[in-house]
Amino acid sequence: MSGYSLGIDFGTTNTVLSLADAEGPARLVKFAAPEGELFAFRSCISFHAPAENPQAREIAAGPWAIDAYVEDPAETRFIQSFKSFAAQESFTETQILGRRYRFEDLLSTFLLKVRDYAGAELGGIPERVIVGRPVTFAGGAPNEQLALERYEIAFHRMGVKEVLYAYEPVGAAFFFARELKQDATVLVGDFGGGTSDFSIIRFERHGGEMQAVPLGRAGVGVAGDAFDYRIIDNLVSPELGKGSSYESFGKVLPVPNRYYSAFARWDQLALMRASRDMREIRKLVREAVEPDKIARLVETLDENYGYRLYRAVSKLKEALSAQDTAEFRFEAGSIRIVQDVPRSRFEGWIAPELAQIEAAVDRALEDADLPAGGIDRVFLTGGSSLVPAVRAIFHRRFAADRIETGAELESIASGLSLMARERDLSRWTTRAG
Repeated sequence: MSGYSLGIDFGTTNTVLSLADAEGPARLVKFAAPEGELFAFRSCISFHAPAENPQAREIAAGPWAIDAYVEDPAETRFIQSFKSFAAQESFTETQILGRRYRFEDLLSTFLLKVRDYAGAELGGIPERVIVGRPVTFAGGAPNEQLALERYEIAFHRMGVKEVLYAYEPVGAAFFFARELKQDATVLVGDFGGGTSDFSIIRFERHGGEMQAVPLGRAGVGVAGDAFDYRIIDNLVSPELGKGSSYESFGKVLPVPNRYYSAFARWDQLALMRASRDMREIRKLVREAVEPDKIARLVETLDENYGYRLYRAVSKLKEALSAQDTAEFRFEAGSIRIVQDVPRSRFEGWIAPELAQIEAAVDRALEDADLPAGGIDRVFLTGGSSLVPAVRAIFHRRFAADRIETGAELESIASGLSLMARERDLSRWTTRAG
């Protein structure tokens, strides 16, 4: 493996690995998953304590973790989107089946499972690995240095001797540059699950060799996961009692909104069943002005419908990328929520996130000291780049023939591995310190 470079795109939703040698295209690492071969490996892990041996720990990742959780949610701790906590000082550790896990423990556990599942496809770990990182980490007041220190510990446990970090949209830019026929200034927009990141790079040929110069960048800690939560908050939570009232000591009071904050991440819903809030919610069924709605909330939590709800939301979002109106359908147990959703309504729900994304695009242009007319090509990647309202941000600034999309899941990892061919990696990468 010494002649290869490994690029790792550790994403909020998916993780992708790519290998490249000194010449030729990058090669994605494939996984022989239960549902078929895949390269986009879900960024999730599960911890299961078998009934016959409660002290044991069965750990799975990716699609295997999802299967384990769906099969036995009561005895399985499932964690996804944990990248969102990388830069959060408030997240110190979590208890999982009686053991403490810091962020770097979660990440290294996940990475070691990824290495195991890849097996011969990976063939070993090169001494140097280039890891993608967001321009702006997710969360309020993110601590970038803390995130990179945690990454460093986890990736070294994977067996890597030298870890270099590159901005995720820069990785995508290197992938896109292969298609350039002439010199160009390129704006790359990368839309992940937790962050939306933008980089502007000038690509020029000198002596038959493509050279790249970074010009500007910007990012914001909102993306596809925030869109999902807006759908749930506006479409599902009201059917489960959000915005309703209950009676207490002769007063009519609003049902606390905090009961619905866990819906921002479906895997966290299972944790509410043993919480103080759950005891209060059960009591509300007797006191609620609309008890049927609170009863639906109890059933959703008791029966662990979070994953089904997530799938229903994903299907709606995907359909609205191609249709003006789409049906939302969530059916589980006695719960049935079916509603036609116009794209315009969805766009109204995500308007705050769209405004933040739009502002980040403008900051990238300002950082590069360029007007919109100074951009020759725009490359959009990541699942949320397919949302029409997101694409409209770019169509308002750039001519349609300058905008391209594609390789939504592979571009970053492939670009990171190709980046290793650069003579001066220090221009593109950093170390944790």
